[in-house]
Amino acid sequence: MDSFDTGRLIYLIVLGLMVVGWFFAQSRQSMNKTLQHAAVWGFIFLGAIAAFGLWEDISNTVRPQQTVFEEQGKIIVPRSPDGHYYIAARVNGAPIQFVLDTGATEMVLTRRDAMTAGLTPDRLNFSGRAMTANGEVRTAPVRLATVTLGPVTDENLTAVVNEAEMSHSLLGMTYLQRWGRIEISNGELVLTR
Repeated sequence: MDSFDTGRLIYLIVLGLMVVGWFFAQSRQSMNKTLQHAAVWGFIFLGAIAAFGLWEDISNTVRPQQTVFEEQGKIIVPRSPDGHYYIAARVNGAPIQFVLDTGATEMVLTRRDAMTAGLTPDRLNFSGRAMTANGEVRTAPVRLATVTLGPVTDENLTAVVNEAEMSHSLLGMTYLQRWGRIEISNGELVLTR
């Protein structure tokens, strides 16, 4: 704090003490009632500050967190409270939850999701290498018969299965660039074909 901010703070404290002193002087006869009113107004004030400070978190929790599929080949994905964009797609007919990841080159399946999609991870050749935030991991190239996202189905796509543990499969750029436009604004990711 510089000297100007310190001076303003002292001024506000003195002004506040004067207002509080005036309240007590005016209501010497009914001190209990004055303290009750002051406590109620204090709680209202604190509640307003808390609601203002937490408004974005509250609105993200109340707002529906599901994907909207529009008829014109547009998919709108709201940002989840953790800051990621999640979307459910069907891989070889099986439902799989993906994280939309523009930083991932490939479509990456977890071992669990690969099994859900009808692949057998134990029989795959983990000969590829990928650099992740956790270091280098081994990957196995696979070919997916179909990937369906909303009303759009793509066939015969390449992907990789990650040998390391991952919480979600990743929908990377090799798939996302099939969409004509990717736009992120106002807490939504919009895919347009």
